[in-house]
Amino acid sequence: MIETVTVLPSIQSRHRTAPLLKERDQYLAHLLGKGYSAYRVRADAAFLIHIIRVMKLSTMRKVEREEIKKAGKQWARYRGPLRRNHNPQGTPDNFVRVAKAWLGYYGCLIVPTKPAGTFDSQVMDFKSFLKFDRRLSERTIIHYTDRTTLFLRWLSERHPDLTRVSMADVDSFILSKRDTGWRLPTVATFCTVLRAFFRFAEERGWCRVGLSHGILSPRLPKSIEAPKGPCWADVRRLIRSIKKKTPEALRARAMILLYSIYGLRSSEVAGLRLDDFDWRSETFIVRRAKHGGVQQYPIQYEVGEAILEYLRKARPHCESRHLFVGVKVPYRSLGPGGMWGVVGRRMKQLGIQSASFGPHSLRHACATQLLKRGSSLQEIAAFLGHRNTNCVGVYAKYDRRSLHKVASFSLAGIL
Repeated sequence: MIETVTVLPSIQSRHRTAPLLKERDQYLAHLLGKGYSAYRVRADAAFLIHIIRVMKLSTMRKVEREEIKKAGKQWARYRGPLRRNHNPQGTPDNFVRVAKAWLGYYGCLIVPTKPAGTFDSQVMDFKSFLKFDRRLSERTIIHYTDRTTLFLRWLSERHPDLTRVSMADVDSFILSKRDTGWRLPTVATFCTVLRAFFRFAEERGWCRVGLSHGILSPRLPKSIEAPKGPCWADVRRLIRSIKKKTPEALRARAMILLYSIYGLRSSEVAGLRLDDFDWRSETFIVRRAKHGGVQQYPIQYEVGEAILEYLRKARPHCESRHLFVGVKVPYRSLGPGGMWGVVGRRMKQLGIQSASFGPHSLRHACATQLLKRGSSLQEIAAFLGHRNTNCVGVYAKYDRRSLHKVASFSLAGIL
């Protein structure tokens, strides 16, 4: 295998004569198949020889992480002919990374089991309820379970079970978080989550009845002075600022146009697949994150051109069928953090004024712009994938003069 990534006889000979040749060859072939460059595979091949020597591996035995870390430190301190390019300020990070990946590939890495938390089973039951009974989106389920877990970890240090929980505990938790800087909207969100969990817990008989009714969200200001998203002029400035033709820039432009023109959620853009686009009919479909369902849209000209340019010049050839993938191997679909980075960092670099940053702020900007152009709340709700107008009524506060129904809905000229 090493012959495919280097022509140097000395490296080939060192690779062939070291122990565990078959295991190393199979792993290096796996890396090449995942799309890693020949340079990366050659570097990992060299590390594998060091790993075998330092850890005295003659067979693929079970290894704990602590042993790998200790071997990495030993390798970093080594001075001698077996390590020609010694960097005095080097770290064992790459040694540890390659060792964990290689041993993990063969199931030889001992991963310590996480001790079960006091309320882990209750969280799993709650998660199952949200998924199968409430039929919430995966993103919402993660939102609820993460926040529930945070509270229950705090609670586990005070009570062994939920039967002893009182409103004083909930208030104490909220106050402790307020002291760390939580703002009222965050507290309100947490109260909503805890209210849902304790309502579920009451039905299961885990806690005293009526506890959920005592968890009241704080009052938030009814009047909002400014929209949550940037003004439309800044959205256009954000789009025009992406002038480079690098893979990252071409991907960012296509994504930002989808957020801005269609008001899609980050999870909906992340879920777009190559097969969702029908270029003959110039339409594409979106799988709605909330309440499920599929919605079809026309491909607006600027958006279509940006996506095609990304596909032709920037998207790597890989097995993933997701439209947007990472620019480095292994090519995986982007998660929420990656989506936020594409938008939020660019907005801040341009000095764009907005109450929030990231993809969702562009969804707010899209809704506000549609309202200003004369679309009714019913049309905007349908366009954004809401079941009713309650969720979009907030945009009316920003421009009450635009609250009238129009004859037709069009994306033309929205940029």
